[in-house]
Amino acid sequence: MRAHLILKDGATFRGRAPLGFGGGGEAVFTTAMAGYQEVLTDPSFAGQLVTMTFPEQGIYGIHAGLQEAPRPWAAGLLCRRVSGTPDHAFSEGDLGSWLKRHRVPLMTELDTRALTQHIRDAGSQPALIWTEADGPMEQGLARASALPDMAGQALCGEVSCKDHHEIPNEEAKFRVAVLDGGIKASILKLLQEAGLHLEVFPWDTPASELLAPRFHGVFLSNGPGDPAALPTMQAEVAKLIGERPIFGICLGHQLLGHAFGGSTFKMKFGHRGANQPVRDLTTGRVEITAQNHGFAVDDRGLPPDIEVTHRHLSDDTVEGLRHRQLPIFSLQHHPEASPGPHDARGAFGRFVKLLEENCK
Repeated sequence: MRAHLILKDGATFRGRAPLGFGGGGEAVFTTAMAGYQEVLTDPSFAGQLVTMTFPEQGIYGIHAGLQEAPRPWAAGLLCRRVSGTPDHAFSEGDLGSWLKRHRVPLMTELDTRALTQHIRDAGSQPALIWTEADGPMEQGLARASALPDMAGQALCGEVSCKDHHEIPNEEAKFRVAVLDGGIKASILKLLQEAGLHLEVFPWDTPASELLAPRFHGVFLSNGPGDPAALPTMQAEVAKLIGERPIFGICLGHQLLGHAFGGSTFKMKFGHRGANQPVRDLTTGRVEITAQNHGFAVDDRGLPPDIEVTHRHLSDDTVEGLRHRQLPIFSLQHHPEASPGPHDARGAFGRFVKLLEENCK
């Protein structure tokens, strides 16, 4: 079925909707060359139409072991081509059929290079996959112009777990409370493998539950949406400061930035991909990292007792924070990768070391 991608600013891109239906979300791009299943099931992509800049998708099919969540959370997939005959020993099906089963819109035969350049120049923005069955283009243009921006959207409640649950580790010395704002399965796996017993709580859990005497530390997860639209979550995170060792990733990092008294801002097109260069200012080491975020911490409002530990080499935005006196640190990038390089995976061991030093 013929279709157009219509951006809020009126730009249009032709293609096809092979599944027969469209949808809407914020049009963003990722430079990851592989990992489409991890990308689509990452809860941080909720509400977003993801443009894959690598032209061929679906090459190795779908495999349950690559899921970051039980279902895809992305609002749609935008790409040049999708393979209908995957070639991999572990493949359990093709990408298109999997997307159709989960009612995730797909757009193909799209000039992803032109779209990515437009997003880079004009910024990430709401868009519609408008099929020929949806009506005249004028109607689609009007509907796209009225779509809400990502700024101001609080999406944690849609993707967080609904009930408290445990991920046991019989050999663990430490028990950690995990605040789930949309956590990836690979983060939980690596926290557990680092030697931690985990208890996972919904996004709106009060600090008093996370500070129960049985917990040695707190982990603040990644998640979608605008961190500035989560004032209650920010207030509860602020209550954790000084009470337990804390490690935050992505949204968790941004919430800590707010809790410290700083702020966040929406980036023009964000960082999404598996090849993002970050400098660790404490060591001088450059790490190639996996990232997925459209908001960043503004370090100009941070108090003197907060140190910026990492910066992105492309635009100098904040990629890591730590408290100078308290056992608290955070990273904007994803040390678990999935997909991506493993340069930053030492962060999980750093958290365990922090627990060892402060929970004797």
